[in-house]
This record gives sequence, structure tokens and C-alpha cells, in this order.
Amino acid sequence: MIESTSLEGQVILVTGAASGIGKQIAIDLCSRGAKVVASDRNLPALQEISHKHSMSVYEVDFLDEKSIVDLVSKVETEVGAISAVVNCVGILGKNGDPIEFLDIQDFDYVYAVNLRGAVILTKSVIAGMAQRGYGRILHIASISGKEGNPYLVAYSATKAGLIGMVKSVGKEYATTGVTINAMAPALIESPMSASFSEQQMTALKSKIPMERLGKGQEVADLAAWIISPACSFTTGFTFDLSGGRATY
Repeated sequence: MIESTSLEGQVILVTGAASGIGKQIAIDLCSRGAKVVASDRNLPALQEISHKHSMSVYEVDFLDEKSIVDLVSKVETEVGAISAVVNCVGILGKNGDPIEFLDIQDFDYVYAVNLRGAVILTKSVIAGMAQRGYGRILHIASISGKEGNPYLVAYSATKAGLIGMVKSVGKEYATTGVTINAMAPALIESPMSASFSEQQMTALKSKIPMERLGKGQEVADLAAWIISPACSFTTGFTFDLSGGRATY
């Protein structure tokens, strides 16, 4: 009997897989026997990862709708029907200043990557999943999208939008066998967290009752369950991974 948590043989697309959380998730899913398709704008970094781990790699530009649509089409033609998607694409943008100094062009850029790209990706994969009667979509959001972090307006707003999109689409496709959920990590050890100033790091870490940053493997472990057949009665939901910071 195949366990309901098994991902053996499933075609799983991981976007934003060249570094950080996305890289950790892609490598972890390989170890679970999945047919991992790793995608990112940084193709050389993906190719380096694929030399050590068995995965297919594809370049994608989340600013370009055609690039995202073509990615899904190529994967389904060349690798197989996509069972699950884990979208880890996300950027902070400029940060550290109050909204009166917000660079609107930078806000538009963060929106285009974090939210618009996620909507296009969801639109591109979900019809096929629904027709097949099974699918799992997981978007990596952030605790910033639930609570809002000061001086991170663009990031917080777009991650909140991502959570709203998941709630909406989850209801739209609730009877199809396809689930769409989000995950809201607090600060995780990654290149993104390393970009924070010491003052920002201290402030964000102080909000975590466990008094430490989350680990990439902790994100990967939760992601693997969310996109497994076992997670069958939860959709439109945001899973917390916050060391006790989020309590509801």
C-alpha cells in the first residue's frame, strides 16, 4: 500500500528553486522520490544543484506571463502531468523606510513578482489539475502577509494579497480534488533573512517566542505534507510556521 504521505513518482514543480527555501524544498522532495522540476530565473544555479540531485531544470521569468505559461506547457509535455506546485518565488524589494518614502516603481516590481506571477502560475496549472481530478498548489507567503511588518510595505502587502488569492481560489476549486494553500513562515535562515539589517533582524527575532529563526528543513517538511495526498481536507488555508509568533 502506498502511504498517503508518499510523493513517490509525482511530478512536482518548484519555482524559485535556485536558492534559499526553494532550493531546500526541491532537494528534499528529490529525497522523497518525487520527479522534481526546479525552476528559477538563475539557470546556472539550478544546473549546479541538478548535478548533485536528480531533477529537471527550467528557466522562468516571473515578470513575463509568457515565460510562466510556457514553463507549465513544457513541463507537462516533456516531464509529465504536474501533480503539485510549490511556489517559492518572492523578493523583498527596497525596505527599511516608512511609506512616505516608498518607491512606487519598486512596489510595482515587488507586486509583479510576488503576486502577479503567482496568479499567472496558478491560472496556468489549475485547469489541468482539475480535469485530472487531483492537484496540490502551495504558495510560500509570509507572516508579514498576516501581521504586516513595519518598513516592509511592498513585501507585506503582496504576501497578504497572495494569502487572499489562495482563499479565493481554494473555494472556487474545492470540489475538484485540487487544493491550494499557503504557508506563512516567520523569519527563516536564508539569503533573504541575511539581507536584513541588524536592527531589523533583532526586531523580527524578538517577536518569535522560540527565540530563534526557522530552518529551511522545517519549511521543507511542512511543505511535503501539504502537497501530499494526505492533506486532502484543507484548502484555501494558510499554514503557520512561526515558532509561536502566530497563534491564530
